[in-house]
Amino acid sequence: MRVMRETEGSRDFAAAVRDTASVGLSLFPLGISFGVLVVHSGLDWWWATVFTGVIYAGSLEFLLLGLVASAAPLGQIAMTALLVNIRHIFYGLSFPLRQVRPLGRVYATFALTDEAYALTAGGRARSWSGARILWMQVLCQAYWVGGATAGALAGALIPLDLHGLDFALTALFVVLTIDAWRAQRDLPAPLLAAASFAVAALLAPGQLLLVAMPLYAASLLVRYALRRRPAPGIPASETPAPAAPAPAAPAPAAPVLTATVPER
Repeated sequence: MRVMRETEGSRDFAAAVRDTASVGLSLFPLGISFGVLVVHSGLDWWWATVFTGVIYAGSLEFLLLGLVASAAPLGQIAMTALLVNIRHIFYGLSFPLRQVRPLGRVYATFALTDEAYALTAGGRARSWSGARILWMQVLCQAYWVGGATAGALAGALIPLDLHGLDFALTALFVVLTIDAWRAQRDLPAPLLAAASFAVAALLAPGQLLLVAMPLYAASLLVRYALRRRPAPGIPASETPAPAAPAPAAPAPAAPVLTATVPER
């Protein structure tokens, strides 16, 4: 029994490595860019490990880096974290948490990032074991923490001209969006995202992310409510009865075999 469990664990780990290979190619360099930004923001190198290991929120970490460096009030930091990470509430609705054991769900909830959700989108993770899902999330965070630590340690060797380095996160989200579109082909979702960005650009050009994210979340809620609304003329409590199955055709009568008795 123990050998079988070890074999299954090895298979789950190997499968998780394959699942996260493409994401790791983007998370590790992205972590390096974050680590470099941490050092050149005036913080010690180990802050990169703390940020990525404890906060582990991707885009929020890039925003918090500027807020911490400017000594922003705690209330502003808390509101920023709420508005940016509110999307994770919707991630939890379809993420396969029920396949993870209760003790592992604590970490699975903590490590529910955009990348982990994208890897399980499209229904392909419905057959995954809980161990495979947890290994997938552990590896994603390992890529992120390892890259950030390496970037922070090597930050002193990189020139101070870092223009465009923080665009790596945007590039990663663009790739994830393209993959999600290929898997779902859901046209209203990107259109609502573009509309939310356009409205935020008009209303608050200096706070695009903080305004666009709540607008997008609200538009998704409205869309969900409209899709759940019953058709006109049909009460919500009444649902059309399923069509009765067609009666089965009678089986053909078995041939009757008659024997002819010869006359004597």
